[in-house]
Amino acid sequence: MSGFDPDQISLASAHNFIGGCRVAGRGPSISVLRPSDGRVQAELDSVDADQLGEAVENAQAAYKYSGWAQTDPRGRMKVLRRWADLIEADAATLAPLEALGSTRTINEINAWDVSYTAETIRFFAEWADKVGGEVAATTPDKLGLTIAEPYGVVAAIAPWNLPLVMAGWKIAPAIAAGNSVVLKPSEMTPFSIVRLAELAIEAGLPAGIFNIVQGDGRSVGDPLVRRPEVAKVTFTGSTATGAAIMTACAQTGPKPVTLELGGKSPQIVFADAAVDKAAAIVARAITLNAGQVCVAGSRLLVQDKVADQVIDRILAAFAAHKAGPTWRTDTTLGPIISEGQLDRIDGIVKRAIGDGAKVLAGGGRATAPQEGSYFAPTLLANVDQRSEAVQGEIFGPVLTVQTFADEAEAYALANDSAYGLAAGVHTADVALALRATRALEAGTVWVNRYGRSNDFILPTGGYKQSGIGKDLGREAYVANLKTKTALIEF
Repeated sequence: MSGFDPDQISLASAHNFIGGCRVAGRGPSISVLRPSDGRVQAELDSVDADQLGEAVENAQAAYKYSGWAQTDPRGRMKVLRRWADLIEADAATLAPLEALGSTRTINEINAWDVSYTAETIRFFAEWADKVGGEVAATTPDKLGLTIAEPYGVVAAIAPWNLPLVMAGWKIAPAIAAGNSVVLKPSEMTPFSIVRLAELAIEAGLPAGIFNIVQGDGRSVGDPLVRRPEVAKVTFTGSTATGAAIMTACAQTGPKPVTLELGGKSPQIVFADAAVDKAAAIVARAITLNAGQVCVAGSRLLVQDKVADQVIDRILAAFAAHKAGPTWRTDTTLGPIISEGQLDRIDGIVKRAIGDGAKVLAGGGRATAPQEGSYFAPTLLANVDQRSEAVQGEIFGPVLTVQTFADEAEAYALANDSAYGLAAGVHTADVALALRATRALEAGTVWVNRYGRSNDFILPTGGYKQSGIGKDLGREAYVANLKTKTALIEF
C-alpha cells in the first residue's frame, strides 16, 4: 500500500454529527494540528451548550422512538454487519483521514486499525441475540425472570491515540445492545470518526442512534456526562480524567461507568526465555505508536543472568527505527501527538537523568525528515524505583530497565505501581508462566507475546488505578444492559 500526499486530503466543513447528518458547530473553533509536521490540519467547529443538549435529546428520542431498541436482535445484527462491511470497503478514504492528524502510520492503519474496527463491530453484532435474560428457579406456581434491557443514552469519550479503534470499543457494544450513543472524540483527532458515523447511516442505522459532538473536555466532555438524559458513561483516557468523570456521574446520577485508564505495564524476562524473541517483543511493545498506548510495556524487568543479552538486542531494535510522518510508508516510528506532550516526555527523561539514570539509547528528540514532534526510542538504566520515570505513565517511547535475581523480586518490582492495566511474561516454563500470571496485579497478562490480538472474546480492563469495568468480550456487551426482575404468580 502506497503513502499519500497530506495536502490532497480534503475535509468537510461541518464536523459534528447529529440526527443522521453533519452539523456545523456553533461553539469555539479549535485549530487541529498535524503532529507529523506541526501544520494546521483544519479548524474544528465545536458544539456550544445548546447544541450539546440537542445532540443528547436527539439521541434520547432516537432511543425511544426509532425502534432500534425494539428491533429484533437479528435485525440489529444485519445492520451492524453492513456497517462493518462498509468500513472495510471505505479503507482508501478512512486510512489517510485517520493517519493525517494522528500518530498512527498509514501502514499500521491499513494493516490493523480499519479492519480491526470493522471486526469489533461484527463481534458485538453477534451478541445481539445471545444475551436476553434468564428464567430463575422458583416454586411451581411462580415464574421468575431476569430481563436484560438497554440503558438508553450512553455517553462515550474516546482518546486520541487510536481514534477509530477506541471509538469502536465504545460504540459497538452499546449500539449492538440497543442503546443510542453520543460520542465525543478527542479534539486532537476528531475527523475520521465522523466518516464512521456517515457509514453507519448508509448501513441502515437509524438517525440519532449514533451522534458525535466535538470539543474539549471542559466545555463538552464534562457537561456531556452530566446530562440527565445520559444513563451510562464509557471512557478511555488518563486516570485523573477518569476520576473526574466518576465524580460527575456520582453527582448527577449515580450512573454506571466503564473506565479504561492509565498504565505502567511491566515486561518480565526470565533467564530461560527465548532471548531474541523476548527482546523483539519488548522493543515493539514500547515503540508501537511511539509508546502512545495505554498498555505500552514501559518497564523492563529482566533476570540478571540474561540482562546484557536482552538489552543489546533491544538497543539494536531501537536503532533500526526510522522516525517520520504518518503518511510515508517507510516510517516505522510516528510522531508524538503534540509539542506539549513531547515536552512532557522530555522533562520526565531529563529529571530521571538528573536523578542518576543512565541513558543507554535515545534520551531526546528523534531526527526526522521534516518538522514535527518526534522522540527517539529511549532506554534508561540505573533508575530509582520511586522515580517518576518508573512510577508515572510517560506515554512515549521510553523504556526503563531493572534487573532481578528471582521470582519474588520480579513480582515485587512489577506490582510496586499504582497501575495494573497489563503485564508481559517471557519464559519457556509453563508452570512459571502460570505462577507469574497469578502473582501479577494486572487486568491482562500476556505470556511470550505482548499486545492486542483479534481475540475479541477476551475482555480488557485494569486493576487499581487503571480502571473499572471491561472493554471487549462478553463483559463489555453485558455492561451496556441493565437487568429487570419479574416474578409472575399463577
